[in-house]
Parts: sequence; C-alpha cells; structure tokens
Amino acid sequence: MLEQKLKETKDFLKTKFNFTAETAVVLGSGLGKITDSIHNSIKVPYKDIPHFFNTSVMGHTGELIFGELEGKDVLFMSGRIHAYEGHSEDEVAYPVRLLSRLGIKNLLLTNASGGINESFSPGDLCVITDQINLTGRNPLIGKNDDSLGPRFPDMSCIYDKEFVSSLKKISSKNELTVHQGIYTGVLGPSYETPAEVRMLRAMGGDLVGMSTVLEAIAAHHCGLRVAGVACVTNMASGILDEKLSHSDIKEIADKAFLNFSKLVREFIKGI
Repeated sequence: MLEQKLKETKDFLKTKFNFTAETAVVLGSGLGKITDSIHNSIKVPYKDIPHFFNTSVMGHTGELIFGELEGKDVLFMSGRIHAYEGHSEDEVAYPVRLLSRLGIKNLLLTNASGGINESFSPGDLCVITDQINLTGRNPLIGKNDDSLGPRFPDMSCIYDKEFVSSLKKISSKNELTVHQGIYTGVLGPSYETPAEVRMLRAMGGDLVGMSTVLEAIAAHHCGLRVAGVACVTNMASGILDEKLSHSDIKEIADKAFLNFSKLVREFIKGI
C-alpha cells in the first residue's frame, strides 16, 4: 500500500519537473523566505500532490519547490505537517520517504525551536547533533518495508557527522552565531510547562519543538544523510518571565533570516 502511494506521488511529480536534485531542504516556521532566491523555480502546492496533506500552521506555505540555488539543483519543502494537527506518524514521515524515492541523498531539516540551554538567545541558530523523541510515536511502527530500510535501524548517528562539521566550519568562517545541541521533540500543540522544561534540561536537551524527530527517524531509516538546523525563536517556558506566542516566534525567525539564509546557502554550495 505504501509502495503504491509513493509510486503514484512520484509519477505525478515527474509530470511537473525533470527531477535531478540530490539535496532537499525542509523549511520550518518562518523560514520559507529562502525560496525567493531560487532560480528557475517550479512550485507545486501540497494540496495538488497525491497523498500529501496541506499545511495548516502559520508560517508554512505548503509548497514543493524545485529549482537552482548556489549552482545546485535543490528540492525545497516549504512547510510541513505535524502530528499535533491530527496526522499519524506515517503521514508525517510520508514526504521524507517520497524524497528517498525521488533520488534525494542529502536532507537538511530546519525548524523553529524553543531554547532550553540558557546560553542560547532568541534569534540564534543551532546545528542539531542528536535528538530525543518524546512524542510517544515512531514512524517505523508496524510491518517494516524492507525496500525503505531495515527492521531495526541503528540510530547512533542520525545527524551526519560530516554535515555537522561542515555547518560548524561555515558558521565560523562567516562569523555567524551558531550553537550545537540536542533537539527534544514533543507532540504539542500546547507549549511545555516550566516543570517539563526543567525535565528536558535534566535529560540533556538544548532545544525543544514539535517537529523534526519523526522525519529524522524516517529519513535515516531510508538511508538519507541528515543535517538539522534550528532557529531559536524563543526561550522555553519558565526560563524567562514571559508568555509564548506563535506570532512572536515567526517574528524572531524573520529577524534571524539573513544568518539562516547564509548558513543554508553555503551548506548547499559545499555538498
């Protein structure tokens, strides 16, 4: 059933563009403006793609965009769906699995995150080095599709070490404030309580958000090389004496865009 769906989606997209890219980027909340720089872009709305779901969250355009950036053919997912919107883990992972069928080998996952590490500040960027999945879900539950990956995949290095090193060198070369840290994924949609944030910090988390972890598991299972970059758009609950708002998160992401764009463009250029 999954294999048939993937084939139908792949066949549909082949009628839209001649696919040659080996790198894809998933853009999180407020980070989609980088697609304005794509040359010869072809945009396909999610709502028109078989077996895709349209996005419903502010800051997620909901388009698959193919084009050229920094001299490379790249596929951008401008926005994503989330489990808290009522989607299953398989539905959340479906676009990533499709990417592997399209010939993608390198995947950059981006997101807007809450900062748990108190050395972080809103507007900072953070390269994800590892993750903690606290969603209570896993896209690999159920019968394994051996054509995608093994039944029991190793998860000791989800985020490619060479990509982490490359992103670190790019940030140093361009004098960008970019941290490294562990991303904790939660189900949402409510923000975490101060007590929950203290728990996440004790577990070793530096960031917290409501996306990415299921995609990363599915991508690694498929054999994709995965990188992750988070934009710290707010400090997690209880660290600062202020309430959290999604509109504020988008505003901070907009302010961090120049550094984010520089990091992503240089990363793509170097692959």
